[in-house]
Amino acid sequence: MKTAAYAEILDREGALPAAAAEAAGSGAEVPTCPGWRVRDLLRHTGTVHRWATMFVAEGLTGPRPAAGLTDLDGAPLLAWFREGHGRLVETLAGAAPDVRCRHFLLAPSPLAFWARRQAHETTVHRIDAESARGVEPTGVGADFAVDGVDELLCAFHAREKSAVRTEEPRTLRVRVTDAPDAVWTVRLSARPPVTVREDIGDADCELSGPAALLYPALWNRRPFPEVTGDGSLAALWRERSGVTWR
Repeated sequence: MKTAAYAEILDREGALPAAAAEAAGSGAEVPTCPGWRVRDLLRHTGTVHRWATMFVAEGLTGPRPAAGLTDLDGAPLLAWFREGHGRLVETLAGAAPDVRCRHFLLAPSPLAFWARRQAHETTVHRIDAESARGVEPTGVGADFAVDGVDELLCAFHAREKSAVRTEEPRTLRVRVTDAPDAVWTVRLSARPPVTVREDIGDADCELSGPAALLYPALWNRRPFPEVTGDGSLAALWRERSGVTWR
């Protein structure tokens, strides 16, 4: 996907959690994020938006911590969230394609990284916000969902900090059933997972389903559509695959 496409998705997706939060109320519980209320979700996501904007807008090439979480609530919190989201979209859309700044996952360019990461960050948390309303989440396009699965498996869980590990070598397969060639083989061991986007050899467990369902499932926002083989690997994913942004 191109950077402009990610920016368009980010623009659309950022409007949805604000609307869901406004309807649910800032004190509503977020079922997909146990222990969080809507105000926590908006504070977190809004802080991430500002953090990402800082790297691209200022051309920061080294690590920089995010600002502390705001203590705003209610209508002021919604306004703060919308303002920060708007600035992020404008920054990504207006940045030079060759902008140099820090990024922490493999990507064709820093700008491509930030556009992709923030589009998926916002989409996953939009699903959270809609869960607080108790409604079926807005659908996710198949191509974007496949891209999100790829980012999670091939980028996030290729990092040393991934906790998805097994004492003995095991193989997990992830298969999207409604997109051609969208299949990943994940080699698990005592080291970080090694993933290739191919169907290679036998697998101990396979997680499969339509892209729009498998994507949030791998982000632990809904049950896996289908699990075949050794279900303990699906349970391992649930227990160990959480991603922290700091």
